[in-house]
Amino acid sequence: MTWTRRLRLLAVVLAASTFAGCAKHDATPGTEANDAIVVFNAGSLARPLRAALDSFTAGTKIRVEQENAGSVETARKLTELHRIPDLVGSADYQVFPKYLMPGQTSWYARFARNRMVLMYTPKSKSASTIDSTNWYKVLETKGVQTGRADPALDPNGYRSLVVMRLAELYYKQKGLTDRLIANSSAHIVRPKEVDLMGLLQTGEIDYAWSYESVAQAAKLPYVTLPRAIDLSDPADSAQYALASVRIPGNSPKDSVELRGEPILYGFTIPRDAPHKALAEKFAVFLISETGKRILAREHLDELPAPIFVGDSIPEALRSAGTTTRPVR
Repeated sequence: MTWTRRLRLLAVVLAASTFAGCAKHDATPGTEANDAIVVFNAGSLARPLRAALDSFTAGTKIRVEQENAGSVETARKLTELHRIPDLVGSADYQVFPKYLMPGQTSWYARFARNRMVLMYTPKSKSASTIDSTNWYKVLETKGVQTGRADPALDPNGYRSLVVMRLAELYYKQKGLTDRLIANSSAHIVRPKEVDLMGLLQTGEIDYAWSYESVAQAAKLPYVTLPRAIDLSDPADSAQYALASVRIPGNSPKDSVELRGEPILYGFTIPRDAPHKALAEKFAVFLISETGKRILAREHLDELPAPIFVGDSIPEALRSAGTTTRPVR
């Protein structure tokens, strides 16, 4: 699908929710209906942020509206559809400097980490024999179907390709990436990795590229990969950077190169957020010890302290965090 067709599809899919979202914000300023937090987030953040939002708003009159999509698709809601939420949560912090800065925001926070895994079910082909040493041989087998996210819309999609390329180097298997891609039909590529869950559970696919937190939350078995390729360990950053992919940029003629690196989640508050004060309060709650415990229960591992990057960082957040870095 071309960039133009994809953008048109995105606009059609989001049209109804855009209208509904606007209708909910027609309340008179100062009324209870106007007190809302609108959060756009990555699919793998849907469950953890839902738990944190529910806890934050418990006992208050604050409403919460949450939209889940691939992180790149989420960024395009702001840049192409001009829909501005109160907080954006991304499965890849790089989405902010590459897509939303400086136009939509001047800062972001890296706050959580994850690792790539292969999720499956007990009914998947070779489920009883697959492990962290032979997984690529299983995925090459004729008839085995592996789902992945769309790299143009979701970090999990381009991370899946990066892992395949790193595996080709790690196992010294020339052409492995092409063989793995060729053995997965185009119809099982989905906008975000959590969309693969239904295909996996119904047996339409045998394996799905996913995150460890998603597999754990779903209580499904998964294959752990060597740390040299699973994008989990900062100590292996140089190794991860050996692989890269290109995805569409902000126009049909642009593309963005993304190199492999440790998985770090991020969030920001757009400069034109409708309820900026409430968003800042929630962000402080999210990185608090209470917020960390909530996310941990949902299997998402927060960093010991958030890393803030950029300028004009809200003072409440700056005080809560311990590390600040310039934009890069």
